[in-house]
Amino acid sequence: MAGVLNFSQPSLFRPLSGSRQIPRTSFSIRATSESSKTPQTPSSSSTTSTQEKPEPTPFAAPPNFKPPEPKRFAVRPDKALDILGAALALFFRFGTGVFVSGYSASFVSKDEIPPDQYTLEIAGFKVKETSKLGPRPGKPIEIYEYESCPFCRKVREIVAVLDLDVLYYPCPRNGPNFRPKVLQMGGKKQFPYMVDPNTGVSMYESDNIIKYLVGKYGDGSVPFMLSLGLLTTLTEGFAMIGRLGKGQSYTPAKLPPKPLEVWAYEGSPFCKVVREVLVELELPHLQRSCARGSPKRQILIEKAKHFQVPYLEDPNTGVQMFESADIVEYLRATYAQ
Repeated sequence: MAGVLNFSQPSLFRPLSGSRQIPRTSFSIRATSESSKTPQTPSSSSTTSTQEKPEPTPFAAPPNFKPPEPKRFAVRPDKALDILGAALALFFRFGTGVFVSGYSASFVSKDEIPPDQYTLEIAGFKVKETSKLGPRPGKPIEIYEYESCPFCRKVREIVAVLDLDVLYYPCPRNGPNFRPKVLQMGGKKQFPYMVDPNTGVSMYESDNIIKYLVGKYGDGSVPFMLSLGLLTTLTEGFAMIGRLGKGQSYTPAKLPPKPLEVWAYEGSPFCKVVREVLVELELPHLQRSCARGSPKRQILIEKAKHFQVPYLEDPNTGVQMFESADIVEYLRATYAQ
């Protein structure tokens, strides 16, 4: 099995500002399994054929790897400073990206919510959480970005607010795969860059992307903390002080044939430390957004019998796991060169 990068021939066009309709420029990551057969030669007695065995996949979980048991709200002692630094963003951004659009919560009795439903329990009461979501895209939005960019963070926050699933193509500095792809598609290396496969729209400029997403998949209104212009950008930059330089530069890594799948949301410091490594290793990943109020929290409960983020599913190795510190170690052991 071999990883193949499949680039379709781009059309020739000049870079344009704002949004535009372009012929769909596709980019796929796929696995191929090649086998060869010798021609069958008839004989008076029998017909024989030989077949080569497919090459084994180069990706496997580390030796003796065992997914850890999830521990709610636990921080591994050696990672306490990492989580504390990542949590500074909550202060500078007033929790933007923690709650889904239209979020509301109320205390109800224990009997009102079935035991198999996702809920918070506080002082003998359960918290009923609701949200108001807009139209859902049929296919995940595709975004080319990197972790330590304040303009990219603005877009990641609106992704959490709108509860969108996004296929992220990380573009760290000196990354060999997706930075050149953005130049090929849009004409310049500028981030973030969004492609909506549902409409054919692609665009640069974080503010334009935010306005497009809330107009197409929200109620049309930009959240207050994302509507302050230069002040928004400055606070996004301050939010990264605790993790300065993380998720910025490329670490040589093997490109997997299939994108990883991560259940996460921008407001979680535990998710942030995992996202940093995904970006540094330039690993494409489908993020299942699940901020507070997201109905996907219940979906993860049904899938994994537990809710906790981040949660990683790696289709290249079959690994499924919780716990941010262990996920970081797994990613480095499996993909870093």
